[in-house]
Amino acid sequence: MDKKTLIAAFLGAALTLPVVADEPHDRSALDGAPDAILHSINARREQSWQIAQEIWSAAEPGYQEAVSSALLADALEGAGLNVTRGVAGIPTAFTAEFGEGTPVIGILGEFDALPGLSQTADPQRMPRDDGNSYGHGCGHHLFGTASASATIAIADQIRSEKLAGTVRFYGCPAEEGGSAKVFMVEAGLFSDCDAVLHWHPSSRNAAGDKSSLARMAVKFRFRGKAAHAAGAPEQGRSALDAVELTNHAAQLLREHTPEYTRIHHVVTAGGDAPNVVPAFAEVYYYIRHPEATILRPLYTRLELCAKAGALATETELEIGFEGGIREIMPNQTLSRVVSGRLRALNDLTYTEDDMKFVARIRETLPQPNPIESIHEVEDVSGTVGKGSTDVGDVSWVVPTSGFSTACWVPGTPGHSWQAVACGGNRIAEQGMHLAARTLALAAFDLFTSPETLQQAAAELKKRRGEVTYRSLMQPGQKPPLNYRKPSK
Repeated sequence: MDKKTLIAAFLGAALTLPVVADEPHDRSALDGAPDAILHSINARREQSWQIAQEIWSAAEPGYQEAVSSALLADALEGAGLNVTRGVAGIPTAFTAEFGEGTPVIGILGEFDALPGLSQTADPQRMPRDDGNSYGHGCGHHLFGTASASATIAIADQIRSEKLAGTVRFYGCPAEEGGSAKVFMVEAGLFSDCDAVLHWHPSSRNAAGDKSSLARMAVKFRFRGKAAHAAGAPEQGRSALDAVELTNHAAQLLREHTPEYTRIHHVVTAGGDAPNVVPAFAEVYYYIRHPEATILRPLYTRLELCAKAGALATETELEIGFEGGIREIMPNQTLSRVVSGRLRALNDLTYTEDDMKFVARIRETLPQPNPIESIHEVEDVSGTVGKGSTDVGDVSWVVPTSGFSTACWVPGTPGHSWQAVACGGNRIAEQGMHLAARTLALAAFDLFTSPETLQQAAAELKKRRGEVTYRSLMQPGQKPPLNYRKPSK
């Protein structure tokens, strides 16, 4: 199906919907939400899945998601939303909004893929043969599509004058290390929002008052002198030696950091032949901690490790700081709304055909979880997730809450080939559909409850206290649009 046909099918009945809804899983718990919202999402369920699969197939790196961004932006624009492309100086970032006035409810959408995770939709390790090394190991193809579907459903209600206010979709590139939302926050794109909702694919359903790890990213690039490694080693200055000394120093640093610190790296360039002293080498680091205020000085100490490596090897050091992201500021007021909707709507189940795929994937998992867990919604209130997300910066300037749905076989780790395979399978479509409905009905609750929005704003102010939001970016820093491209 070509792009225009796909988008037309996606819009389909959405603009001429009857107000009769498919029967929800728990009708009594829907609390009066308009049936038309659910029907709007159900009516284009198949087309939403097709768009998600287009994005899954494209599997584009952060800041280079031209196809994925356009698919979502065009679909939203075709549904009558006002789309602004290239926001915050980022070619693949955009906003799409409908309505006017307050409240302004934002819904986040992501669509970037991960390197080294090329995989077909088969339940065994099988990289694609099209030359694309990327794969959707974090399910962002589902994330963006479900959020777009929910946004259109709310826009339909504003158009029919059942709701008043503004709904805004944020097309957010490069969540995986690129920190695009930070630049979108700094550009003022969230300054008028009353609340923001988001979700994430997972191997479980979960919601609650949860935080995350703050994170800073950096590439240390070393330049030395090439020479024959056997014939004239004394004339060489090894950039790879500088990387190895940096890594050793960072290993020692781990012993002297606060609890919950995480430091990890990959060597992205280390030379081309063992008989040539490497004149260029690069190592890519993440450093994390639950509190940004503690993370800042830790990052400074990591830089000292790289400077020591350069000093000892007589090489030149270039520090490519790629930015940082804050920890999520939880919001209990909003999380109660989201949790209630997710619990009421959860109708996940596996068909006989699904079970064949599920069984095969489970054989590859070191710690599979019970299949029955897809019927549950875990309460993660008061916890700190082990990962990081640039949603954190959004949550410091506007009340924000999210959740996860089971799009992968229970026990599947994120950023794995199994997650990519699940993302191309129908079990992922079920989780995506549940997420779209949850987002839309939670947004409806916020549109119709000024008191909830006031309480959420008051909670954010109280949690923030006297601390003024400041990003972990350097002054005047620009989006690292080429962060996924090899350094030289």
